[in-house]
Amino acid sequence: MDRRRAIRRVTPHTEPPALSVPADARILRVAVAAPLGALLDYLSPENGHPVLPGMRVLVPLGRSRRVGMVTSLATGSALPVASLRPVLEVLDPSPILSEGDLSFLLWAAEYYRGDPGEALFGALPVRLRRPRPLLDDRPRGWRATASQKQAAAQLQRAPRQRELFALLTAHPRGLDDATLRKRAGDCSAPLRALAARDLIERCRVAATQPAAEADLPPRGAATPPALNPHQAEAAEAVAACSGFTGFLLDGVTGSGKTEVYLRLIDRALADGRQVLVLVPEIGLTPQLHQRFETRIQAPMAVLHSGLAETDRERAWRAAASGQARLLLGTRSAVFTPLPDLGLVVVDEEHDLSLKQQDGFRYSARDLAVRRAQQADCPAVLGSATPALETLQNARAGRYRHLILPKRAGDAREPEVLIADIRAQPLDTGLSHALLTRMSTEIEAGNQMLLFLNRRGFSPVLTCHDCGWISECTRCDARMTLHRGRALLVCHHCGLEQMQPVRCPYCQSPDLRPLGQGTERVEDTLRQRFPGIPMARIDRDSTRRRGELERLLAAAHRGEHRILLGTQMLAKGHHLPGITLVGILDLDHGLYGSDFRAAERMAQLLMQVAGRAGRADKPGTVMLQTRHPRHPMLELLLREGYGAFATAALAERHDANLPPFSHQAMLHADSPRQGAALEFLLQVLDLGRPMAGAEVEFWGPAPAQMERRAGRVRAQLLLQAPSRAVLQRLLARLLPALRGLKRPRELRWAIDVDPQDGY
Repeated sequence: MDRRRAIRRVTPHTEPPALSVPADARILRVAVAAPLGALLDYLSPENGHPVLPGMRVLVPLGRSRRVGMVTSLATGSALPVASLRPVLEVLDPSPILSEGDLSFLLWAAEYYRGDPGEALFGALPVRLRRPRPLLDDRPRGWRATASQKQAAAQLQRAPRQRELFALLTAHPRGLDDATLRKRAGDCSAPLRALAARDLIERCRVAATQPAAEADLPPRGAATPPALNPHQAEAAEAVAACSGFTGFLLDGVTGSGKTEVYLRLIDRALADGRQVLVLVPEIGLTPQLHQRFETRIQAPMAVLHSGLAETDRERAWRAAASGQARLLLGTRSAVFTPLPDLGLVVVDEEHDLSLKQQDGFRYSARDLAVRRAQQADCPAVLGSATPALETLQNARAGRYRHLILPKRAGDAREPEVLIADIRAQPLDTGLSHALLTRMSTEIEAGNQMLLFLNRRGFSPVLTCHDCGWISECTRCDARMTLHRGRALLVCHHCGLEQMQPVRCPYCQSPDLRPLGQGTERVEDTLRQRFPGIPMARIDRDSTRRRGELERLLAAAHRGEHRILLGTQMLAKGHHLPGITLVGILDLDHGLYGSDFRAAERMAQLLMQVAGRAGRADKPGTVMLQTRHPRHPMLELLLREGYGAFATAALAERHDANLPPFSHQAMLHADSPRQGAALEFLLQVLDLGRPMAGAEVEFWGPAPAQMERRAGRVRAQLLLQAPSRAVLQRLLARLLPALRGLKRPRELRWAIDVDPQDGY
């Protein structure tokens, strides 16, 4: 059967799987790991192997074989049963996803208009997306293969081996390596000798207790601090909730939101429930993990992309089996099965990293709330700078708004100073006022942080003679000079080129870097403050595994007097020694083309500023800007993020922009100029008659960066007054769109609730 016939056998089933399986069910509805847009119908395997929803199967698809997930069983199909093909192999002995998990994932696929298979298999560990068996995660150990009588003669003169053999014969199922070391010390040599005599053999040992429980710190390892009245009120409000309620925990930086999370986690665990905690970045995971380990006396699992495949699968299975009671992870952890889920926490809920920007495009924050609804448990969204959508939900009564207005303990809000750098001489982007203040702080023995959201040495390299600039050949962007690696790098497509010695156009040797990135500012600071310990924290300096954790730990201990970095330093890190924060450049956010630019700027500014003065020493923030009188900036600094958000929401309301309307962005790209726009014009002609007067179409238009990675991009924005209206249109439009004729090299994707117009 060719691919075209396989596509014709797609049936558009997207309903949640049935709660009971008909006795005569022979039809399997399967989500295949392929971009088909719907479920496929197959017959039960010919060998009669029992199949249930949530099990993986190997199925024929055209001339290939693909892994699929059974979502439901039925007695009939929209296609002739005689034309259906049986599954080739059942890969799992029992379901690895419950019916609740399937229902949640299929709902997510329907809402975000993704392929069911893409959503389901994106929720699985990488190994399980291939036709491989479940990882045997039982610990390795040893077991006896002979009797005491058989071994007696061989071990007369080997008392150490005889002792170990007796220990293993007393445990016929074997003992794992860790238990053997605890009971017998370093015993690797006698174990090898016993194996050479064929008296013992390697085996997998069934754990007698959860593996994560074995190394737990003793109870009471860390005494929790007393909650202030605002923290206590917030914790009690959530604890008093029965069933689902959404909460916005809106606390200024340093107000103790994590301590509130810990109290709520303790209560949920005491009630026998599991807890899901989502963070936006890997960099925040070790910090929270360490803090949780000192306080939470229950098995914990951690999930993020920095783990090895087998480690991720073990953590996933520990959570899915209920062995791990607390799951801490980045955005994809929202899909992990948790059979006893009783609390959902999303830290830094405003962060753009919680939105998947390619493939299956979903919002982990919004899905976390949906997950809590399904589990009938509280969802707590925490931030010092809540997203405007979340604030509007709170103000409209859909979430309960809990406010922590003061910093915890004796810490005070930092003083914010404006450095007007118009017509001022700068030393690599550093003003005289900032450098003077840094000298004062260094003399006082204090620690400081400088923020510049631009990595590399210089954003552009130019020829002083002919004007050539280092442009990317694949993108509408300039290549950044990374002088430490002698490379020109495109930060959009990843293209790398050796740093030229002469101008590629006129062969002049007079090539000059323009502008500054963190690498160049670091060079200047080392010359300006020789001998002062300094650390640069950005994506380049933290490439090696564990380097970010090492640098942050050293910064927390105060070993680095000057910290310089990008937004990796802005996200929730507790650095109590910092008394001065210098923000070198945020002006781009004041006049960005995206209507969310000002919101992102305000969030970033307040988050970075929040790193100052978090302990007993007062903090100062110095903001360099060329627009000190910008009205939104003045409002933000004078009255705080709440007043800024109120004004921004009023502007959004007047302009009928989200959260007062709902959007979907249709992206298209092709290597051929004009092809993406031509395709989206066809979509516009197709969609307008379906939409009616309520839906607005903006575009199609070239993307903000039209050419990226060698492909020319365009986009079409759909905006409706309600989610229901938008979803009804997408339900009709997308199936019709898949039937449009288009060049093979053209790609398109849909992004529901887009967060980035880039």
